[in-house]
Amino acid sequence: MSKRFDGRVAIVTGASRGIGLAIAERLVAEGAKVTITARKPEPLAEAVESLGKDNALGIAGKADDLEHQAEAVAKTVEAFGRVDLLVNNTGINPAYGPMIDLDHGVAQKTFQVNVLAALSWTQQVFRAGMGEHGGSVLNVSSVAGLNPAPGIGFYGATKAMLAHMTQELAVELAPKVRVNAIAPAVVKTKFATALYADNEAEVAAGYPLGRLGIPSDISGAAAFLLSEEASWITGQILVLDGGSTLKGGM
Repeated sequence: MSKRFDGRVAIVTGASRGIGLAIAERLVAEGAKVTITARKPEPLAEAVESLGKDNALGIAGKADDLEHQAEAVAKTVEAFGRVDLLVNNTGINPAYGPMIDLDHGVAQKTFQVNVLAALSWTQQVFRAGMGEHGGSVLNVSSVAGLNPAPGIGFYGATKAMLAHMTQELAVELAPKVRVNAIAPAVVKTKFATALYADNEAEVAAGYPLGRLGIPSDISGAAAFLLSEEASWITGQILVLDGGSTLKGGM
C-alpha cells in the first residue's frame, strides 16, 4: 500500500460503517489522519478503535447540523493541524414508493441531508483553510441520480442535484480545490440491504460483471480521486456500477 496521503488530513462523513468506513480505512492505510462522523456515538467509537486512535478522531452528530459541522472541522484542525480532504458520504433514504405520495417533511429532510449538508460541509472546510492551501472534495452520489429509479425517485433526485453541485463547485473552487463525485450502483451495505437482500442473485444477474459491489470496490476509486494522481481531474462523476447502467439498470 502506498503512502500517498502522508501528511494529509481528511474528514469523512457518515463513516461508522459501509462505504464511509471503507474510504476512511483506505485513507488511513495510505497515511492519512481522518475525522469520521456519524449520528450514533457507539458504532462511531468502534470505528475509531478499528482505525486506530492515533490515526482517527470521531465526532458524533447529525450531518445536516451546522454546529456539528463546525465542531468537527474545528476539532480536526485542533487535533491534526489542517483539513486537506473532505468526503461527503452521508445520505439518507427514509421513504420507498411513488414520489407522488412522498410526505413533504420526509422530502425536506432527505434534501437537507443529501444535498444541503454536502454544500455546508464544503463551505466549512473551505473557510477553515482548504480555500487557502488547497485540497480535494469527494461527493458520494448514486446511479439513482442518473436515470429514473422507481421506488427511490426522490433519493435519486437529490443525488442528481449533488452531482450537478459537484460540477458547479469544481468550477467555482478551481484551481485550489478539486471537487469530484462517485456514483455507485448497489453496494452490499446495511444502507442498501432492502435493494438486494431477498433476491441478490436476481439483482446481480443484471450486472455485466456478475455481482453487486462491496465497499472496497468504492474505496479504491475514492482514494484515487482524492489523491494527487488525479490532480488534473475535477468536476467529474465517476460511475461505479459493475456495468449495470450499460443495460439500463441500477
